[in-house]
Amino acid sequence: MFEQVKLDYAFADLEPCIDTLTMETHYGKHHATYTANLNAAAEKAGVADKPIEEVLSSLDSIADPAVRTAVRNNGGGFYNHNLYFANFSPNAAKAAEGKLAAQIDKQFGSLENLKEELTKKAVGQFGSGWAWLSANASGELKVSNSLNQDNPLMDGEGYIPLLALDVWEHAYYLKYKNLRAEYIKAYFEVLDWKKVSERYESLG
Repeated sequence: MFEQVKLDYAFADLEPCIDTLTMETHYGKHHATYTANLNAAAEKAGVADKPIEEVLSSLDSIADPAVRTAVRNNGGGFYNHNLYFANFSPNAAKAAEGKLAAQIDKQFGSLENLKEELTKKAVGQFGSGWAWLSANASGELKVSNSLNQDNPLMDGEGYIPLLALDVWEHAYYLKYKNLRAEYIKAYFEVLDWKKVSERYESLG
C-alpha cells in the first residue's frame, strides 16, 4: 500500500509562506485523495507491490488504457506531492551543499540563476502542472515543467526529480489568489536545499 510522506513539521510551521489552511487542504485532502485513488488503481493494474518510481517509469506495461490513465494521474499526484511536501522545512537551508552546489555552479553559474530558470518554467506553465529540478545517473541536472500530474520519471530519459514545484491553483490560491509568481517566491523561502542536496547525493 502506498502511503503519504510523513511530515517532519506541523501544518502551521510554514507560515506565512504557505498558510495553514492551504496545508490542511493540500496535504489532508488533495494528496490524501491521490493516494487513496492510486492504491485502488494499482490493485487493478497488479502493480501495488512495486515501487512507485518503477510504476511511473513503465506505465506502458499496464494493458488497460483506463487503468493506465488512473495510475498515471493518481500515481503522479502521489509521487509529486510526496516530494513537494518532503522538501519543505520551517528552518530551510537557503543554499545547496556539496556535490549539488558544485553541479549547480557548473551548469547554471549560481543558485540564483537556477532559481530563475525554475521560476520561468513554473510561471510559464500554462494551466495546472509542475516545475522540476532533476538529475540523471551521470549527475547532470535538468530544469523542466510538466502538465497535470506528469513528472520526469514518465519521460523515459533517465532523470529523477530532486525537487517539485507545484503550480496547480490549489497549491496557492487560498493565500495568493492569481499571483502565482508571489507564491513561487514564497516556495523558495521554505524549500530546504539541505534536503535537496541529500537527495542528489543519494542518487550517486
